[in-house]
Amino acid sequence: MTPATVFAGRDVALFGLGGSGLATAKALKFGGANVFAWDDSPERVAAAASEGVGTEDLREADFSRFAALILSPGVPLTHPEPHWSATKARDAGVEIIGDIELFCRERAKIAPDAPFIAVTGTNGKSTTTALLAHILREAGRDVQLGGNIGPAILSLEPPSPDRVHVVEVSTFQIDLAPSIDPSIGLLLNLSPDHLDRHGTMENYAAIKERLVARSKLALIGVDDAWCDDIGRRLSQVEGSDVYPVSGAKVLLWGYFTHDGLVIARNAGEALDEALALCDIEGVETLRGRHNAQNAAFACAAAWHAGVAPQAIAAALPSFPGLVHRMELVGRVGKTLFVNDSKATNADSTLFALESYPRVHWILGGKPKAGGIASLEPLFGRVAMAYLIGAATDEFAATLEGKVAYERCGTLDLAVAHAAEDAARSEEEAPVVLFSPACASYDQFRSFEHRGDVFRELVGKLPGGE
Repeated sequence: MTPATVFAGRDVALFGLGGSGLATAKALKFGGANVFAWDDSPERVAAAASEGVGTEDLREADFSRFAALILSPGVPLTHPEPHWSATKARDAGVEIIGDIELFCRERAKIAPDAPFIAVTGTNGKSTTTALLAHILREAGRDVQLGGNIGPAILSLEPPSPDRVHVVEVSTFQIDLAPSIDPSIGLLLNLSPDHLDRHGTMENYAAIKERLVARSKLALIGVDDAWCDDIGRRLSQVEGSDVYPVSGAKVLLWGYFTHDGLVIARNAGEALDEALALCDIEGVETLRGRHNAQNAAFACAAAWHAGVAPQAIAAALPSFPGLVHRMELVGRVGKTLFVNDSKATNADSTLFALESYPRVHWILGGKPKAGGIASLEPLFGRVAMAYLIGAATDEFAATLEGKVAYERCGTLDLAVAHAAEDAARSEEEAPVVLFSPACASYDQFRSFEHRGDVFRELVGKLPGGE
């Protein structure tokens, strides 16, 4: 645990007692703060109280006595409207921050030069974060991995000069971290996502930009217009240290993939003179164009963190990949089953569809803005689509006349029917791809729960291995 000592001896309100909220409450208490925590769920309040966390119904509290409101990232700060706790805090002139901000203040207090690498973007955050942490660990570094992936940041060991924190950071967390200042900041890509929480794409992009704008060294993608604009703008700021990264283009300088190699190129350097950091060709867990970008970012960050190219290359073959992201969960006869439950929007699913020449595609859930219309250029790769959840009617309308589809409604029926169709197909190695392109909340608790259910269903198919 990282004790949050910056509010020692002061009263602090905390709203949201999920995993990260409870960890934050404990870190504050351990750091000497007087914590008054609450949640809209009575069960979570009771669970926190049973673990010794001070609780108080903040709806009745006088917020003027609090030094801060610590808000969990899942709680609306601005859109579609501020949560009542945020409104009360603002009315009382109380600052509103989150657990990432507490970590940053603690780092500034006890080890301001401690290595802190923060990763954000719309797609690929978790894979890039996990891959970077894997490379650093294999190189013998003391690595703490968490944030929006894995343990809450304040559950990790405290910052120190010899310890690297590799942290995935969501837009919600950046919005609650005004002083975030990573040693190395990564902005992978941007596409419309969570606009119900940010109002506009411009707002969403501006929040992401804060992370790299305050980083000592910034790695910024150039494979989409939003990030490319941010990178160009920040590179013109005096004293900035900004490097472009691509998974799809040969750059005149920066980091990119070419012929399966991750290349580090200096300005004015010929391509054949550039440094090859590693070869990702044949690394099954880094398959696909999206993983080319992920690998370029992770290897570039590792290089700037002091890992030699030989050590980077040596680490890649043992990278296990990410659960729920292009995860091979089983084989039944000749059919492969791929769990891509983490694909919660069309842009993420695009990478999965690009990775296989022909798929039996299970998709659906709670749809996001734009649906799957942007995926039409890849519809030719779909042998059959199996629709589930709230998006069924919308997706059926998009697929009509372009892709054969079946309204399955539920995941169990979709898996069973896709398995039957794949087994009857004439394809040499048919693939059943579960890449929903939707949020999970219409039928599942989370994308993790959704992916676990898919894995279990595949495991129960006759003849599975």
